[in-house]
Amino acid sequence: MARHIFKFISVFSLLSIMVLPIFCLAQGQNKIDKLRINAGRLEQRLEKLAEFGKIPTGGVHRLAFSEDDIRSRIYIRSLMKEAGLEVRTDEAGNIIGRRNGSRADLPPIVFGSHTDTVPSGGKYDGAVGVLGAIECAQVINENAVQTRHPLEVIVFTDEEGGLVGSRAMNGTLTSEALKVISLSGKTIKEGILALGGDPDGLAKVKREKGDIRAFIEVHIEQGAVLDSENIDIGVVEGIVGISRWDVTFKGFSNHAGTTPMDMRKDALLAAAYFVIVVNKIVRNEPGRQVGTVGMIKAEPGAPNVIPGRVVMSLELRDLSEEKIKSLFKKIQKEAQAIAEKSGTKVTFDFIDTMAHPALTDPEIRKYIAESAEQLGLTSLFMPSGAGHDAQDMAKIAPTGMIFVPSIGGISHSPQEFTPMDNIVNGINVLLQTILKIDSGAQE
Repeated sequence: MARHIFKFISVFSLLSIMVLPIFCLAQGQNKIDKLRINAGRLEQRLEKLAEFGKIPTGGVHRLAFSEDDIRSRIYIRSLMKEAGLEVRTDEAGNIIGRRNGSRADLPPIVFGSHTDTVPSGGKYDGAVGVLGAIECAQVINENAVQTRHPLEVIVFTDEEGGLVGSRAMNGTLTSEALKVISLSGKTIKEGILALGGDPDGLAKVKREKGDIRAFIEVHIEQGAVLDSENIDIGVVEGIVGISRWDVTFKGFSNHAGTTPMDMRKDALLAAAYFVIVVNKIVRNEPGRQVGTVGMIKAEPGAPNVIPGRVVMSLELRDLSEEKIKSLFKKIQKEAQAIAEKSGTKVTFDFIDTMAHPALTDPEIRKYIAESAEQLGLTSLFMPSGAGHDAQDMAKIAPTGMIFVPSIGGISHSPQEFTPMDNIVNGINVLLQTILKIDSGAQE
């Protein structure tokens, strides 16, 4: 009898050894899946940050390198420390809060955004991504979740003035850029110094490919797609490339009262047809590309003179540089036809590729979409038509970006508004995405 009892105990012990770790692992994963941010704390911090640079219209005027920017950074540093992060300012003025992982050999998972604003801007652009990132780190710390990878929260320097902090991180911030005068009145170099950085040591900021496991940024959508379609989460496929040209139509200036309609070489009339053609070509092409004629100047500019010369802008944006080139060729061909028909001449002067397309990482897009689905949220894969620090980070690390709806698509305005429910949704998706990346394929 004793032999049978011993045998039963041995089998039970063996099963315990085999099953208990699996059970504990499942329980641990279940705990992680149920982690949620503290919505009330995040809302209170958003309101507090909005006090730095608050303007009577309800918006925020917190220019990079201004006194309000500097004071707000003291507040941000205090929140990072409260979240259990080790805080430092790098040579570019970026604020970095770090939490070590269990594996010292693994690169960090990085997430964050910026806190500077445009003149008379809103309180959500950038701030949601920063305070949401800190909130994620704090929830992970409060729940004693041990991540394999180190975690880093970054507040980038002067995003609105030219992605200064993220350009320093990917090594493209030039000495010439440091001479540019920012909206605060300081040069970029002076501004970095004011933030506690060291413009002469920017080489130390640069990170190489492989130094970062992933970068994720949460941002309000600076458009109305999510809001108009009642979608909770935007899974950003990439940040569009931007190319610009000056387009000139040359006709012949003549007296407006004495020149018959059929004898005119009206440059402005040709330009008007051109605007319509741009709209038609861009709209007829499948995809989410956009084209804009945003500036037009007619000369000599008198009511009684037929315009003899018109200079206008052309801007094309898309995730594919090939599509931008294809659209331009079609527009150029139609412009030549307009010129021939109107008796004018047309020339295109390439200004610059303001930004090259920056595609997000497919794996991270998958994690974001899965996280949204698990949280019961709707999502949409979409491009970003505006520039973000993520486009610079995509050059050195697998990158993902999460959009939350902005009511009416309003941004860079005191009327910018995103309800807290939408913000909480986005930050919970960020939290789960971070944890999915950390527990992904074993490095």
